[in-house]
Amino acid sequence: MPVAPPPPQSPPPHSSAGRAAQAARGEGKREYVQQMFSDIAPRYDLLNHVLSMNIDKGWRKKALRALEWTQRPTGTFLDLCAGTLDVGAALVKQRGFSGFVAGADFAVPMLRHGHGKASPHLLAPVGADALALPFASVSLDGAIVAFGIRNVADLDAGLREVHRVLKPGARFVILEFSTPPLAIVRAFYHLYFHHVLPLIGKLVSGHGTAYTYLPMSVSHFPTEETLATRLRAAGFTAVTWQRLTFGIAAIHVGTA
Repeated sequence: MPVAPPPPQSPPPHSSAGRAAQAARGEGKREYVQQMFSDIAPRYDLLNHVLSMNIDKGWRKKALRALEWTQRPTGTFLDLCAGTLDVGAALVKQRGFSGFVAGADFAVPMLRHGHGKASPHLLAPVGADALALPFASVSLDGAIVAFGIRNVADLDAGLREVHRVLKPGARFVILEFSTPPLAIVRAFYHLYFHHVLPLIGKLVSGHGTAYTYLPMSVSHFPTEETLATRLRAAGFTAVTWQRLTFGIAAIHVGTA
């Protein structure tokens, strides 16, 4: 059985790695995350699929099914923390979908790199902070966020903001990394996440700390049970969650 390597020593707080660690803990998170994703935008799609070995595509398909958009095929949906619009583009290309998707992200360069993935009449980028969405209350038919909710500076405020813009009965789906519960899987996971992934990410993206921040941010993110509790506290009902691929990721669903 492999042994998980010990957690790395805390880097000096004023170094780039130190700022990444602080952001993962929530200190200066908004500014760090916005700049980091703006910097890595040109290589983001490539790294996403390479580093996940394309498993992320299957996860996104499951998350879209959990959205149950077929109940409101002509509705208006939100792709939150949309990045390069992968999820929004996948949604508008679903057979039978005839609605509209707004892809919101405050790292505008990421949105620019999603240009052309779908017709602008069906999918529109919106430069917006997850904590202050530019949508009327009770106006959207569903919302989904893939690998972005842990980057929101105030998680609980972000959950409440999503609840505010959703119509009654609309679904909110969260797809996010998690920590595997099985020790043997967790050992391999930590080895890859804390050693292999940062090295490849740095080489390909050219960013010194973006892929060091990633495993740190996952380590500080709530467990599935805790996130479910916080969704309920934000006003969501019928909250459920399921682990994916031995608990490497999880899908949470709540109803407004």
